[in-house]
Amino acid sequence: MAEGGPIVCLVHDLTDAADTETIAPPRTRLRGDVIGALVAALLVAAAFVVPRLATPEFRATLYAAAAPLYAGWLPHVGWGTGPAIVLVVAVVAWGPTLAQRLAWPKLLASAWLTALAWTFALVMVDGWQRGFVARLADGHEYLSEVDGVTDIPAMLRGFSDRILDFQPDSWTTHVSGHPPGALLFFVSLDRIGLGGSTWAGLACVLIGTSAVVAVAVALRALGAEDRARAALPFLALAPAAIWIGVSADAMFAGVTAWAVALLALATRPGRHYASAVAAGVLFGCGMYLNYGLSLMALPALAVLIAGKTLRPLLPAILGALLVVAAFTLAGFWWFDGYHLVVERYYQGIASERPYAYWFWANLAATVCALGLATAAALHRTLVPSVVRGRDPAALLALAGVCAILAADLSGLSKAETERIWLPFDLWVLVATAFLPRATARFWLAVQGIGTLAIIHLLLTIW
Repeated sequence: MAEGGPIVCLVHDLTDAADTETIAPPRTRLRGDVIGALVAALLVAAAFVVPRLATPEFRATLYAAAAPLYAGWLPHVGWGTGPAIVLVVAVVAWGPTLAQRLAWPKLLASAWLTALAWTFALVMVDGWQRGFVARLADGHEYLSEVDGVTDIPAMLRGFSDRILDFQPDSWTTHVSGHPPGALLFFVSLDRIGLGGSTWAGLACVLIGTSAVVAVAVALRALGAEDRARAALPFLALAPAAIWIGVSADAMFAGVTAWAVALLALATRPGRHYASAVAAGVLFGCGMYLNYGLSLMALPALAVLIAGKTLRPLLPAILGALLVVAAFTLAGFWWFDGYHLVVERYYQGIASERPYAYWFWANLAATVCALGLATAAALHRTLVPSVVRGRDPAALLALAGVCAILAADLSGLSKAETERIWLPFDLWVLVATAFLPRATARFWLAVQGIGTLAIIHLLLTIW
């Protein structure tokens, strides 16, 4: 008898059975996909319809003309319409096949280029000036404050003093609502000669779309390359690209995605220290870009569970503490900023936006960024065999869901969550890896058509 013969055969049989379950699932599981997508579609429909049936006074308190999305109704086409349609057709036709066949480096490069092309095509539906340049140049955005920062150390020391509203020198809405790292990023671009909204937008798009690669790298590092390959077409064609192309939150998503990827690499033997410290530094940077990104601790925890090791934890904490120490020594204390931001939050329109509507409408907006394919796939991450096996893709997808629910329950995210939750959305999108290959093209088409409908019917603000 060959060494380990019957055991090896049994393992192979179980593996084949698991693969068969993914490729050709039972009819009941396919029904679960459809039910998940229908429930999500009904949630979105309800979130759009309820404000239209409500009183004008209620609608006025939403501060979103096309609630649940922060947008206005404006059916239109643009220069990006044709390329966007071509990309949908191409990814549906060839995406799943190429994702399985291409060598890993070529696959990552192809996925990133596809995500870039998809994002720019959607931007150009609204036009270069209106859809790209003008968004980050808005008076409430970061760039409006860049020219006023003539002394970076002084800016950091006095940052908290300018958070509250109704002062002569109050920061604009987005600057006050974030730690100083966000403003510092755009000031740094300006200092190296890349000032203005065009360079700022390009930087955000490049970093944001690179998250597609980071997610795949994380999954492969955790031993789930098959899941990464299955999810990549959906990540590259994500509806979230609508907001990746127009907001600084795309940059936040890219930074934290690479933090998770580096942490995943650190779970591999012999590579943990440098990668873990680098992951911690990026997690720390994330906390100083957006207060809510402290919730990225949940995907980080998922990585450690999937990697079955705590080895990277201490060096990662060290890396994060280096960032905390740098900002603290420069004069900004994170907790002071956070408490002041909560107060500033209720000085503005958030005090009027009704939590009773936005609590569930936020989730509808998130469905618009994730797509119905993601909603269809989520129940598959809870299959007992997947849970027992600590499948990395399932753990990361569920961590993203938990982060979204925690942010929603906080009441500090009422509206605009289609962009604010981008750093969490990217991990929820990983759930699409569990869709059977036989239906992948159908769900990719659903994703593409849904995205095209949103970008052509609405004019998004961010």
